[in-house]
Amino acid sequence: MKNHLVILLMVFCSIGFAQNNTIPIGEKLVYTATYNMSGILTNIAQVKMETSEVKTSKSSLLRLKCTAATYKKWDNFFKIRDLYESYVNPKTLTPYLYKRDISEGGYYKFMQYKYSHKSKTVQSLRKKKRKDGTIWETKKTVNVSPNTKDLVATLYSIRNLDIHKASPGDQQDFTVLFDNEETIVTIRYVSKESINTNIGRKECYKLAIAVKGSDVLQGNNSNLIWLTADQNKIPVYAKFKIPVGNGELKIESATGLKY
Repeated sequence: MKNHLVILLMVFCSIGFAQNNTIPIGEKLVYTATYNMSGILTNIAQVKMETSEVKTSKSSLLRLKCTAATYKKWDNFFKIRDLYESYVNPKTLTPYLYKRDISEGGYYKFMQYKYSHKSKTVQSLRKKKRKDGTIWETKKTVNVSPNTKDLVATLYSIRNLDIHKASPGDQQDFTVLFDNEETIVTIRYVSKESINTNIGRKECYKLAIAVKGSDVLQGNNSNLIWLTADQNKIPVYAKFKIPVGNGELKIESATGLKY
């Protein structure tokens, strides 16, 4: 049951990249994550997606932060405290720094990417915890394709796409860097569909997602995401099926939207 937020983020990754006309500073999206336990979908965790401005000595960056935490009543069963964040150019969402810090049921892992876009490389730092509690780390230089991004930068980039131009059945591959490996994510546009959510009834773009060469996502049309069919294109609902079970992600609140 490791890497739960990874699964949710992969379910959110989608169609291509464009200039940032949608993601503002100060946006906050809050979700409830449910998991099938003994045949019943049960609320187990809260997922938050937040944006903020970070000023450096040379420029201002947009911080894209995703967190997941189990509700307290589940902490004794399987405690999750995950953090994913990407520091990107606010105009293009090009990533410069990525951090992943996960703690799940006693399992700990930290990943950091520092991008060098001119040399098409990423300086990777990985930390893991041994059984005796000590931390060991490894450093590596990873060659990447020009358009490769991390999970978080990819997730936010999809909301700047002209999805309204897609036809049902259209699909495309995209490259995401995960655990020092480039992963191909295939997205297929299914249809428009109106659904009821906690922030109202929304007309949405319905998208199906698959990961090439991996069984992390199971079944055909079992991993779906609904993005609002408006200028914000916020993810409001997702369904996922993985080797250890299935679940859903439902929006609870959305504040600080641009439109």
